[in-house]
Amino acid sequence: MKNKIIYWIATAWLSLGMVSTGIVQLMQMKEEADMFAHLGYPAYLMIILGVWKLLGVISVLVPKYPLIKEWAYAGFFFTMSGAVFSHFAAGDGAKEYFGPVLLLALTAVSWYFRPADRKIVSV
Repeated sequence: MKNKIIYWIATAWLSLGMVSTGIVQLMQMKEEADMFAHLGYPAYLMIILGVWKLLGVISVLVPKYPLIKEWAYAGFFFTMSGAVFSHFAAGDGAKEYFGPVLLLALTAVSWYFRPADRKIVSV
């Protein structure tokens, strides 16, 4: 029961974070566009990441389809670890690391504590 509570809390916060950042990226808000430019990425990447984040949240929350869930978690991990390293490469301060590191940690916790029916079964 404890693991299930941990899973749902982490997954709810992860989903909220990914949906909110995905929407901000789809809307191409000025602050987000400025950050992407600062990191050296093209503006169109915001649309791609925003769509993938929203699809990833749907994949993680919908029951069944464990293989797609694994891909969604992997995508979240790659996206957030890429964000951390991008901020590092740009010489940004600790404030810029907080969001990506938090979402990276929530991704790991949600993945680790996911229920058995959301895992790929090895034969």
